[in-house]
Amino acid sequence: MRLAVGREERFTRGSTDGEALPTRIRFDGRPAGGKQVVNTMTQNGRKSTQRGRLVRGMIDVANRGGYATANVSAVIGKAGVSRPTFYDYFTDRDDCFLASIADVQQRLLAAISKAVKSRSAEEATVAAVEALVGFASAEPARARFLMSESMAGGAAALDARDKGIAEIAEVIEQAHSGVGAQAVAPDLDHRVLIGGVYRMLATRLRRGEPAISKVIDELLAWIKSYEQPAREHRWRTLAPAPPPPPSPHVPDVPIQQMPSILPPGRPRLSGEEIAENHRLRILFATARMAESKGYTATTVADITKFARVDGHVFYRLFADKQDAFMSVHELGFQQVMDVTSKAFFAGSTWPERSWEAGRALTQLLEDNPLVAHVGFVEAYAVGSGAVQRIEDSHTAFMFFLQEGLVYRPQPAPPSRLAMEVIVTSIFEIIYMQARHAGKPEVATMLPHIAHLWLTPFLGSEEADKFIDGKLGKRRRAPAKRTRAPAKRTRK
Repeated sequence: MRLAVGREERFTRGSTDGEALPTRIRFDGRPAGGKQVVNTMTQNGRKSTQRGRLVRGMIDVANRGGYATANVSAVIGKAGVSRPTFYDYFTDRDDCFLASIADVQQRLLAAISKAVKSRSAEEATVAAVEALVGFASAEPARARFLMSESMAGGAAALDARDKGIAEIAEVIEQAHSGVGAQAVAPDLDHRVLIGGVYRMLATRLRRGEPAISKVIDELLAWIKSYEQPAREHRWRTLAPAPPPPPSPHVPDVPIQQMPSILPPGRPRLSGEEIAENHRLRILFATARMAESKGYTATTVADITKFARVDGHVFYRLFADKQDAFMSVHELGFQQVMDVTSKAFFAGSTWPERSWEAGRALTQLLEDNPLVAHVGFVEAYAVGSGAVQRIEDSHTAFMFFLQEGLVYRPQPAPPSRLAMEVIVTSIFEIIYMQARHAGKPEVATMLPHIAHLWLTPFLGSEEADKFIDGKLGKRRRAPAKRTRAPAKRTRK
């Protein structure tokens, strides 16, 4: 085939059905017949590059300003592509946001799967956690987006985040299914473990810590404290237990309920009393809208309509929607800490105090699902202030653990990081329950929470004996483990 380039000609050969065909190609890329020669490899490569730039743009914008700032204009500006090009790949910003979560999750899952396959079955948990921390260290922007910013993207983004965690847990469980009864492995629900590590790493990634990998030794030492022979495992499935007796420290009346609407005309109340009635109705309406619509989709009009107050009343009390949500979150946090602290100090020994604190906390959240949903699900969408409040609550709850360091001296007591990831793992359990439709069954998770809380300090045998004593039963032989979580039933 003769190829014309400018004024020069050179020959090449092509074939169809084995025959050489002479065809003249002009220098502009068109054959002599006038049709355009399309380089599909170049086009496909360019499309792949453009889509990748948009995904990277979404990750960068969300990491800098949160989900609320990650609009199409910001993403295409960062990616350096046109608006029509954006819509060639994505229907809207949420489609791009979800695709970005999927992209990062795919990379992380591939790294973890490779690491797990390269180690023995007994080391599957360790291999997965090492790979997870390694990914966060090597790809901090992607890791931050997946482990932190994804939680601000609404229900679909949370579903994608949770699905990714479940896929990682399944990789570990599949590897563990091949170990013998005597093999030693951590007795933990791997969805809770991975979710707790996500939260612990997210805090460091948001702070921009440069040496993420330094956490691995303390993290693995903490995981090792839950190791048991596989035949004795009983906590690998997050199965609900019978709820414990009611805690005397939990109020009988829900802490968030709609106050009575004031009658028409001039009520015989002071201006302060009227303003407080309006404020509490707005806070309740804000919490209810967070549960039903989510923070992002909720408007001030939604809140005022549900609260049955005028918009002018709302703006006299709150600057904007975010201000109202922050007030709800702050109120819930104060009430949770008040109830949990009172219960903790009512116990006689540290394990007893820990159990009572957990009993009060879980029952409070179960009786007040709006508090659980705003505090553990929607708070990430509200903004950096709410996220900071969540991280502050990690530190506050670590206070309850610190007494365990002196309750029984140990050669290698749990580190501060270990206590932090205990708290974040407990928060992951509460989050998982709060995301269920209807009333969250948080109180049924108390034995799992106690296992996470006590085992690193007391050891598996003593912690299990204490939990069984609280549940009013003798130490039983471990039930045969099933890979699938038990079906939850409502009581």
